[in-house]
Amino acid sequence: MAYDTKLLDDSPESIEYASKLINAGEVVGIPTETVYGLAADAFNEGAVRRIFEAKERPADNPLIVHISELSMISETASEIPAAAISCAKAFWPGPLTLVLPKTPDIPLVTSGGLDTVGIRMPSHPAARALIDAAGVPLAAPSANLSGRPSPTTAAHVLHDMKGRIPAIIDGGACEAGVESTVVCFEQNAVKILRPGRITAEMLSQVVPDVRIDKGVLHALDENARAASPGMKYKHYSPAAEVYAVSGTAKQFSKFAEEFAAKNPGTLLLVFSPTDAPPRTEYIAIGQDPAEQAKNLFSALRKADELNVKTILARCPKTEGVGLAVYNRLIRAAGFKEIKL
Repeated sequence: MAYDTKLLDDSPESIEYASKLINAGEVVGIPTETVYGLAADAFNEGAVRRIFEAKERPADNPLIVHISELSMISETASEIPAAAISCAKAFWPGPLTLVLPKTPDIPLVTSGGLDTVGIRMPSHPAARALIDAAGVPLAAPSANLSGRPSPTTAAHVLHDMKGRIPAIIDGGACEAGVESTVVCFEQNAVKILRPGRITAEMLSQVVPDVRIDKGVLHALDENARAASPGMKYKHYSPAAEVYAVSGTAKQFSKFAEEFAAKNPGTLLLVFSPTDAPPRTEYIAIGQDPAEQAKNLFSALRKADELNVKTILARCPKTEGVGLAVYNRLIRAAGFKEIKL
């Protein structure tokens, strides 16, 4: 079915209109503080299937369920360990997703066939207002075609979803720019399944034992079940071939200059303009890891507009928010990493 996709503002009238679409089993593009999402009633199997159809998303890639109040967690999770409550109280509303055993009310299509479900409370006021107006938790993965860079503006969503969904709420540019941190719980420990703006260092202030799943830095086996979105498939990729490059600014500049000379149509993703050698095309995404996270997906989408053939992206250090940026880059590159 083709839709005449409406771009809405985030006024109370638009929220009310969008909530009626949600209650009718439709899918709506919504802003969050991380990236834009494709939202549908998390309890409505048919509505959730429309998300997968709109995104062309593999059915075993689980969705995250969004709630607006802590009390709603009992509607979606059947077991809530003490460590999960501690994390929720410390970081909600905000970009942290808790993977917990699901209630029977959550269809298996929402959880990607798993008996667990990711739950989070977004901090964006429009997202929370829509959840309240609809009166149901919202399943909402990123609002892009599967595998493409995640959208951080309503214009990005319209580019990917025009004709595929009935409406998009424009809530401005996303603050974080990368998806939420996803964690699960092992006895008294927290394990990071997908890094984001809530870092291991921050989590350790709440739960001392913080672990990082091997899937954060390495590709999962084809037959493995992904406990979190963003773990299994190639993600965040523009049309150009992406290579993640690790090394100092000097090493990167020298390598990039030689590579670009031999490969016309090369774009560099750098932290600062000074990282780019002369006579090369580049996009600077910022020296601070939080700034890099905010600008990364917009830069990858800009690369599509520039119609470049190859992208060399300098990798940050894998600590703090830098781990989230690195995680997205190596997935955009299909784990093609050049270590200088």
